[in-house]
Amino acid sequence: MVSSTLQHHGYSIHSSRFPATPSGSLPLSRNHLHQILSTKTPPNLLCLFTHHFPSSHFYSYKLVDRCRRPLRCNFCHQDSLDFEKANGDFDEVGEENGEFSELELLELDEEARRAARKYSISLSKELGLEDETYEDRGEKWQGQKTLSIQIPDNLLPRVAIVGRPNVGKSALFNRLVGGNMAIVVDEPGVTRDRLYGRSFWGDREFSVIDTGGVMTFSRSHDDVMEELAITTTIGMEGISLALREAAVARMPSMIEKQAAAAVEEASVIIFLVDGQAGLTVADEEIADWLRKNYSSKPIILAVNKCESPRKGLMQASEFWSLGFTPLPISAISGTGTGDLLELVCSELQTIEAFEISEGENKYVPSIAIVGRPNVGKSSILNALVGEDRTIVSPISGTTRDSIDTEFTGPDGQKYRLIDTAGIRRRAAVASGGSTTEALSVNRAFRAIRRSDVVALVIEAMSCITEQDYRIAERIEREGKGCIIVVNKWDTIPKKNQETTAYYEQDVREKLRVLNWAPIVYSTATTGHSVERIIDAASMVERERSRRLSTSILNQVVQEAVAFKPPPRTRGGKRGRVYYSTQAAIRPPTFVFFVNDARLFPDTYRRYMEKQLRSDAGFPGTPIRLLWRSRRKAEKEWKAADTVKRSGTNAERLSVAT
Repeated sequence: MVSSTLQHHGYSIHSSRFPATPSGSLPLSRNHLHQILSTKTPPNLLCLFTHHFPSSHFYSYKLVDRCRRPLRCNFCHQDSLDFEKANGDFDEVGEENGEFSELELLELDEEARRAARKYSISLSKELGLEDETYEDRGEKWQGQKTLSIQIPDNLLPRVAIVGRPNVGKSALFNRLVGGNMAIVVDEPGVTRDRLYGRSFWGDREFSVIDTGGVMTFSRSHDDVMEELAITTTIGMEGISLALREAAVARMPSMIEKQAAAAVEEASVIIFLVDGQAGLTVADEEIADWLRKNYSSKPIILAVNKCESPRKGLMQASEFWSLGFTPLPISAISGTGTGDLLELVCSELQTIEAFEISEGENKYVPSIAIVGRPNVGKSSILNALVGEDRTIVSPISGTTRDSIDTEFTGPDGQKYRLIDTAGIRRRAAVASGGSTTEALSVNRAFRAIRRSDVVALVIEAMSCITEQDYRIAERIEREGKGCIIVVNKWDTIPKKNQETTAYYEQDVREKLRVLNWAPIVYSTATTGHSVERIIDAASMVERERSRRLSTSILNQVVQEAVAFKPPPRTRGGKRGRVYYSTQAAIRPPTFVFFVNDARLFPDTYRRYMEKQLRSDAGFPGTPIRLLWRSRRKAEKEWKAADTVKRSGTNAERLSVAT
């Protein structure tokens, strides 16, 4: 111990933070200095000795505690203390060596939080995304207050919207949930999977389900294919023509299967028809299907596209022959939607009644599954939830909306899985001229934004492309945790123990921006190793939410600086780190207060990030390092204080007058 060594030679240790025990300077010989530096000290007494008063035979040194906040200590000779001089021995060291008062440390912590928020907002504007999620916009649009206890999605009563294609189901869905969750394009067959959203009306909360258009058997197969306009060329170059035609032929039945599943689990059914097109044979067949199979459930007939109240009654009168009471509404303008919600809630009140315990209100991490088209994203979602939640087809662009699904892991932890559309290159999307695909890609990027962990799916047999790297860059800039999922691992022939090592090396080299992300090898069609995706995502979410104590952080930083100091400029200047703190989590954000941020080049900043990862961990999540110049921060503090004082003076003046 340092104290025992010094006491053996007649010295004692006093801290300058305690004014009751002043101290003088310590004369140490060169022999004693080597013995002190070689003494084994515990981790919380890691010390840095700095030369203070040189003389011919004796030296004085300053002890700096690098585990906690900077602590000034003097080595003192017990027989020769000069108490009058001792009080000012190290006052001139002060801020130059990282000494701050308690008030200054609080100001630095607050400045670090402001810097983290400012950087996050500027990055959001640069990426061109809004800060609010769909749920936030929905609550503000309807002007409703959320419940004090969040009801889990699986306990909410559900309302399904069904009807033939292109009658405005997605527009009504967006109107009810209060956002643009569903893609709305004036063409049939845009919606294919089930899309869920939360809706509020009064004190009632329920889940709304958007479905694809129900195809009827009265139409020929060629007419259905022509109306759906399914492409068999884009993204299907490696698939035989027979498989393409078979996949296209199955598409209408798969859409109908998803719609039927939504009706099965719904408590109330909204049967939507087109008031401008009038009554059709398809409407009559859907009405017969609902009446025959779901007569026990409340069915509300809503006549859409009735913008005019006068004409709406005339348009709705045509649908009395279906056997239901028609209600004219307009999903675009909102006409009649209030009456529709009143009718829906009145039916729900007689059906649903449950209580929510406090234990149900827990944070649910979101996992977005993204990647290029046809890499197996929907197959992974279906394998995880154990059902055909989304349509799986070799047709490129099968998934269009971002599909949210709640999933409970083996440990009881709930997750929100988000299946997304395949992301192609921007030039390819623009050359295709498809508005639907452009909106689908936009929804995929928004899914990344509102997620906590992103599973980047790549195909094992396909080489990592530039588009994979672009998606990886987007994930890193968004600050999301990430796991790399190598799907279709069973297609790799002649695998051995070295195959995984070689493949991982290739992924690390081509996706350098995600060199911190764990890699999972799986086969979604057989369910092989799919559960490892959830295990890895759970670990990443814990690391992404972890907070490093200020003492440990400053110890790591000081050790990194001592091992490799910042480079000097041509003028002889060198960067100095005064203080560092973690300002935010998700992602972990660290703020370094330095003398001049320009003195720390990008190479040194990458070195500091590498040292943080090697000493403190944080696998699977990006970390942000923000460098703040001390002088710049002081100017901002003074400016903020001036504004605050001027506002106070103005208030006093107004009160006086």
